[in-house]
Amino acid sequence: MKKFTPIFILLLFVGIITSIFFSLASGKRMIVVKDGNLKQLPIEMEVGIYQDSDCGMVIDELKDASQVIIKSGKTWFFHDHGGFVKWLEDKEFRESAKIWVMSRDTKRWIDAKEAFYSLRDETPMGYGFGAYEKKADEFVDFDTMRLRVLRGETLQNPAIRKQLLGR
Repeated sequence: MKKFTPIFILLLFVGIITSIFFSLASGKRMIVVKDGNLKQLPIEMEVGIYQDSDCGMVIDELKDASQVIIKSGKTWFFHDHGGFVKWLEDKEFRESAKIWVMSRDTKRWIDAKEAFYSLRDETPMGYGFGAYEKKADEFVDFDTMRLRVLRGETLQNPAIRKQLLGR
């Protein structure tokens, strides 16, 4: 009997882990990419259902959400604009993709390339680029925001953070 006790405990442990795994897998399915968006219009998102295509986190707030849509109708979702910039950089459809961002001032989906971006907003991943429909003095355009993300000139960088926020 003493010989079988360690084997029994191991089998019990494996069984518990397996049942936990299957119960989590059968739960709510997250949406990472959605097909069929041939009109390339923004999809109305609900919090807690979509998953960021860059970092994998659940999108639990739409304030800084964005969507990248390609001509075939595939749509990817993001909860921080810096994330979609990094994610999109090595994709062959980078130039042709339609990008929508949630505007902080009008609270509606706007074309990312026509939006204006703050440098100092608190965003989910800490890049700092909130999107706005209306221009303000210190806002930058899409190309400048993209370049700053790719260079690492975001609030994630302590030197840039100190320069922009004084801390």
